[in-house]
Amino acid sequence: MTAPTGRVSRFYTGARRHPWVLGKVADWKIPLGPYTPAQIGVAVGGGFLLLKSVGWWSWMGPVPIVAWLLTIWVVRRPKIAGRAPVQAAVGWAMLGWQPRAGRIGGRAARDRAARLLLGGFTIEEAPSPAAAAASRAAVQGAPRVSRPAAAAIFSSPHRRTKEPHAHAAPVRALSGVQQLLALAGQGGGVR
Repeated sequence: MTAPTGRVSRFYTGARRHPWVLGKVADWKIPLGPYTPAQIGVAVGGGFLLLKSVGWWSWMGPVPIVAWLLTIWVVRRPKIAGRAPVQAAVGWAMLGWQPRAGRIGGRAARDRAARLLLGGFTIEEAPSPAAAAASRAAVQGAPRVSRPAAAAIFSSPHRRTKEPHAHAAPVRALSGVQQLLALAGQGGGVR
């Protein structure tokens, strides 16, 4: 018997993410930097807005400029549900772009169009007990015909005669359920 081999274990640390920053080259960085894309967006957009609206805020002195610089510093490392603001905004935009029913196999899932289903039924009077007994007697008294013979009878071109048989009594057509009930009434049961 050989000795058991040693167990090998490996441990992997989670991948470290390096944020995308501007203003850092090797060990040198811009004063007060490096800057994230969110900071650059707030700096450019806020600076443009401050320049265009100087007539509205000039009476407040340096307060709007300090608020602008403070906003640039605040958006340095914001997280929205663990993601950077730009990624979160793209995620919300993609969510709004998705179809309401979602996707199946990459295609928009759509409900099938509504279709009108039509149907009908007929309400008939219940047969009188005498008529019901006559129909049962007609079913019981009818000779059984094997299937090949029945096919020969129904496919025969001479099966129509001008005179009805003398012993034929008018019997209503029986539905499938009525036929099954008649068979059950005979004691033959349903197979």
